[in-house]
Amino acid sequence: MAKQRGDGDLTPLEACRLLVRMTPTDLRPPAAPDEASILALNEGSVRETSPLDSAGLRALLGTCFRARVHETSQEIDAFMIALDETARSPSPNFAWFRRRHARFVYVDRVVVAERARGRGLARALYADARLAAERAGHGLICCEVNVDPPNPASDVLHERLGFEEVGRAILGPQKTVRYMVKRLGSP
Repeated sequence: MAKQRGDGDLTPLEACRLLVRMTPTDLRPPAAPDEASILALNEGSVRETSPLDSAGLRALLGTCFRARVHETSQEIDAFMIALDETARSPSPNFAWFRRRHARFVYVDRVVVAERARGRGLARALYADARLAAERAGHGLICCEVNVDPPNPASDVLHERLGFEEVGRAILGPQKTVRYMVKRLGSP
């Protein structure tokens, strides 16, 4: 049976069109006043991501390749932080990719508030990261998705975006992840 395109399958042109529909105040770099909102969003999704405190957030933002927040009516409802191979990160997941790839962009976390899910914000954040990665000459976007505890929404998103599994790791008694990559230059 032929695979059908889902609404998450974006060609580079479609990704550009999605970003053009957003206003500059919708998707922007995070600023210092956003810290509390970002930390609160992360805490609401800590089961799917990982804990993050003020110092950790500042460290990530200080070494990141790309960070964006989505704002609606002066309220942050989504954010993304991505690193490249030059970043300083204690993450075992980042280290897994660093051992295997000379150049890459690693999506450390994408978080969308419960109230804002289903509006394409995660896809828009990934489209933004993809365009930035391509402009910088990167050929690969990497991430990990939880297997245990399961994260079915993330599974669907990454499948629709064309990510493929390239490995797995057990990070603790109740934490297993699968490592995924999206080769840039492919639809």
